[in-house]
Amino acid sequence: MNQPLVSIICLCYNHAPFLREALDSVLAQTYSNLEILLVDDLSTDDSVTIIEEYVRQYPQIRFIRHQENKGNCASFNEALQLSKGEFIIDFATDDVLAPERVAKQVEAFQQLSPTYGVVYTDAELIDEQSVHLGYFYSRTANGHPQPAPAQGEVFSEVLGRYFICPPTMMMRRQALEELKGYDPELAYEDFDFWVRSSRNLQYHFLDQVLCKRRMHPRSLSRQVYQKGDKQLASTIKVIQKAQRLVRTPQEKEALRDRIRYEARHAYFTGNYPEAAQLLTLLKEEQGMTVTYQVLQVLAQKRVPLQFLRKWYHHWKYGNTVA
Repeated sequence: MNQPLVSIICLCYNHAPFLREALDSVLAQTYSNLEILLVDDLSTDDSVTIIEEYVRQYPQIRFIRHQENKGNCASFNEALQLSKGEFIIDFATDDVLAPERVAKQVEAFQQLSPTYGVVYTDAELIDEQSVHLGYFYSRTANGHPQPAPAQGEVFSEVLGRYFICPPTMMMRRQALEELKGYDPELAYEDFDFWVRSSRNLQYHFLDQVLCKRRMHPRSLSRQVYQKGDKQLASTIKVIQKAQRLVRTPQEKEALRDRIRYEARHAYFTGNYPEAAQLLTLLKEEQGMTVTYQVLQVLAQKRVPLQFLRKWYHHWKYGNTVA
């Protein structure tokens, strides 16, 4: 069976402490038909020095160095335009790939119909020192992953819940081209990509651990729901896109669930304007209940109840959330 070209788009912004491990994992892939594009988005640490060292040693790496910070979405789109792979991996250079990552996902794609646009997997979670923290999915006594990954038509699932670990995805180029890449107006890409791509394409879950996702305070995922978090504005834009895409009562209810979830978190983290916007969207979707009517009043009056969220997380997880 032929080996289609795979493009690994490596995105770096101040990843110097993790960069060598990340790039070594890309270079250690057992799959041979690769192109590697590496974008540095105006790092202020030693990232560029490390990258230039790797480029000298491995001239197959195509290095794109920014003179201004453009953000992840625009950086990815720039590299996507330069790439030629049939399949694409969006790789943040604070994460780590398993050596067989590309080979296993290409093999899965080759066994699927062209209607499948994404293959995703489980991931190991690691800290700043690469110490094992756990896995993205917990497991039942029978070894089944939780939350249960969805497969096939997943549009309503990606609206209603979070079940995909973003750095584990391999994407079909066709899916990205039909969407014209990521939306550069957004602060992050995954939720928007899931919503837009899953409307017409299917997803496949490959039950293997093929990626290490690094958990550290500077990552985007750790900043979400912080007070003043800019990602909430992007979430609202994605929800507005989803409003135009829903077709069935099931999808409509999944959208309402998503809006309720985001509104609660926005309110209980003190992001009152965003909470108010989300509750307005919930009203448009005819999803208001007495509880959310009360929440709307509290958001308008900016009543600070963040301590309830901290108490809940302390009770459930044994620690507090900032």
